[in-house]
Amino acid sequence: MPAGQYVQSFRVFVATWNVGGKSPHNGLNLDDFLQVNNESDIYVLGFQEIVPLNAGNVLVLEDNEPAAKWLTLINQSLNKSLDGSSRSKASGSRFSSKPSLKKVSKTFRTESKRRLKSCNCIFELERKHSKDFCFRCQQPNINEDDLSSEPDEDGSNVFDISEISMASTSNHLKYSLIASKQMVGIFVTIWARKEHIQYVSHLRISCISRGIMGCLGNKGCISVSFLFHQTSFCFVCSHLASGEKEGDELRRNLDVLEILKSTQFPKICKTTHSRMPDKILGHDMVIWLGDLNYRIALSYSETRKLLENNDWDALLNKDQLKIEREAERVFKGWKEGKIYFAPTYKYFYNSDTYFGEIKTSKKKRRTPAWCDRILWHGNGIKQLSYIRGESRFSDHRPVCGTFVVDVVANHNELKKGSPSSNMKIEIEELLPTARYLKNMY
Repeated sequence: MPAGQYVQSFRVFVATWNVGGKSPHNGLNLDDFLQVNNESDIYVLGFQEIVPLNAGNVLVLEDNEPAAKWLTLINQSLNKSLDGSSRSKASGSRFSSKPSLKKVSKTFRTESKRRLKSCNCIFELERKHSKDFCFRCQQPNINEDDLSSEPDEDGSNVFDISEISMASTSNHLKYSLIASKQMVGIFVTIWARKEHIQYVSHLRISCISRGIMGCLGNKGCISVSFLFHQTSFCFVCSHLASGEKEGDELRRNLDVLEILKSTQFPKICKTTHSRMPDKILGHDMVIWLGDLNYRIALSYSETRKLLENNDWDALLNKDQLKIEREAERVFKGWKEGKIYFAPTYKYFYNSDTYFGEIKTSKKKRRTPAWCDRILWHGNGIKQLSYIRGESRFSDHRPVCGTFVVDVVANHNELKKGSPSSNMKIEIEELLPTARYLKNMY
């Protein structure tokens, strides 16, 4: 490690949730989903189907209202006031008018509401110690649309952002929004503790469409790249090809390969020695989350029998993603935590009953599967937990992973008062909780 640098550990919470085209309601509480009692330094949240995947949203103009509502609810949970309350006096009318995603996003950003810096490279260290630090970078060129995917509307969406939450005033923010981006039904939002924002830079976003005819946005991914201190991160949120017919897993493999091949982040630094990669796998740490849609390679009746017997190992041995990874046809060199939870798809809405138990016709029923997954690539990443949530809001259960990441930082940042991370790791976090193990026995 170059002189003047050290390693600091931070806690990162990652979650993926296919919400089935349903817009959230006022009473939806995300505290359990976000595990707010075990605070993390960074939150990375990826959603799929935040809008119905109909022709209007795919071919015409995507609906940004549900994304704005999700941001509001996330802020409500992450930025609770000191007394535990996060609701404003106007909370009852919070969703009464159509919210603007762009205006809501601006409200939840850093105190000054300025754009994130394009580059935070340390010029003195570059000159004295290493050619690897980038220098003479361009002026900030992060487009507002890279932080919120909604175009300017000149007031056509009337939404009083003061009604969002009392906690959204800049002096009371505990967590600040780094980025939010929507592509049809895929939505990514990343938050960090307010004191960490000054060490986040080089923010770039790339979208790849892999839907109808291989070019529409009903399937595909959003990738977010940034530098945290001196370590590069990339988070990929994807919704891959659906279907449980034999051979559909190969379409999903192709989606992954095309995403890795086609994703190209714009260059920010002019120097040829820039350490910020333009490809996904060039980053120090990559976390891939989403509805990957890999199924269980068994018939519905065989799958149900193994589920009833809690034969998790037999089910996992037939998991398509596991099979394809072991054959090195996809995600070669990536890691995934041990799965200790029941398949996350497909449930009847607002119930704990799998859809096939109610819809008995072969055309409508779906074989239960672990569609929703989180994988990672790179060194310095340790997974503390890998669980599913139990919200009945959607036909998918959310999947959450908590990680500890080792980040390279500069000593001179400490002199400026660099805060220590908020990590509190207990030994219990390394094991599945009793709540989730109960389903196994």
